[in-house]
Amino acid sequence: MGADERAQEVRDPAHSIGAMTMSPRPRVFLYVQHLLGIGHLKRALTLARALQARGLRVTLASGGFEVPGLAAEEIDVVQLPPTGAADVTFRSLLDAAGKPIDDAWRRARCEALLNAYHRVDPQVLIVELFPFGRRQMRFEILPLLEAAAVAQPRPLIVSSVRDIVGGGQRDAARQRETLALVERYFDQVMVHGDPSLIAFGRSFGLADELGARLHYTGYVVDRAASVGSDPAAGRDEVIVSAGGGAVGRTLLETALRARHRTRLAQRIWRVLTGVNAPAQEFAAIELLAAQEGQGRVIVERTRDDFVTRLANCAVSVSQAGYNTVMELLGENARAVVVPFAAGAETEQSLRAGLLAERGLLHVVEESHLSPETLAQAIDRAATHQRRSGSALDLNGAQRSAELIARWVEECRR
Repeated sequence: MGADERAQEVRDPAHSIGAMTMSPRPRVFLYVQHLLGIGHLKRALTLARALQARGLRVTLASGGFEVPGLAAEEIDVVQLPPTGAADVTFRSLLDAAGKPIDDAWRRARCEALLNAYHRVDPQVLIVELFPFGRRQMRFEILPLLEAAAVAQPRPLIVSSVRDIVGGGQRDAARQRETLALVERYFDQVMVHGDPSLIAFGRSFGLADELGARLHYTGYVVDRAASVGSDPAAGRDEVIVSAGGGAVGRTLLETALRARHRTRLAQRIWRVLTGVNAPAQEFAAIELLAAQEGQGRVIVERTRDDFVTRLANCAVSVSQAGYNTVMELLGENARAVVVPFAAGAETEQSLRAGLLAERGLLHVVEESHLSPETLAQAIDRAATHQRRSGSALDLNGAQRSAELIARWVEECRR
């Protein structure tokens, strides 16, 4: 950011946080890396919008592949040379050409990230998930944190992490290493969850040692989704979705084969494959829908009014990713979820199980997924009484923005 641009911020009275009128808008640099699904990027964008609404200026550095239709709007986005996971093990990362990344790629990517950071010269650095995950990206995250740690003035450094961290944190040595990184670099840790459902210590055993750094924000939900859409869109449909679509084919095919076994077979079924579903998989789902759907199945990649349709649907069938589940709860939708459990993944199963114990949704485990078990769960969900109001704190985006704004103000004093 140049001197003229910073001077313009000082002159612009609209650039303020609370009582900080006539002050420059504090600059936030938000790093996020999605590797397989798109949930991390969606949550980071929702957080970025809340920060912007609170009066901060956000630059989001994204290291995953671009996601069509995931609008950044007023957010400044730096698209780094992208990488993603080769498969559900996350052991191998691929570049834009589909080749495994090498040391030369890592050096170039690290340089691009550091250049972007120095251009922004932020007052706040937010790193999504690390050090509780994204160990694959240490080659660039650690230099980024070092650059921030030695900057004058030093920015506020914050870790932004979901309510449940991955299975790798079960290892005691890994947890100690994670805690040491927090103590070395991070001023604050924002946990985007509600401890009344699950405490952070359930998946990170040393949570108590984070002390005053640990802050629960509530769950991050995009409240602006579907604004302006037809309020009656999707009334009484069955909506079947697969998030970003990288790993959802089995669920979608099983749902189509379950349709005629359910009491909702005569309803319209809308199947959303996700933007990342390969073309051949999309075509295969279309073909199966034509064979099984009796003219009542619509297949699309995604819908801008997805959240509105969740609010209006008869039943939603989906995986159990963080964003989808919180949207389901936010709209009080009747829902069946099939938690993604491939590789070493336990996060979705744990959260979904706790929500099912509260009667907030119905779960079919991947290991038991069949047209019969899914149809039975859909019928149970269809007769479930809709709740009025959310049972959990879903104001995580706004609360996160309030915390960052407060910490910035405290640093200015």
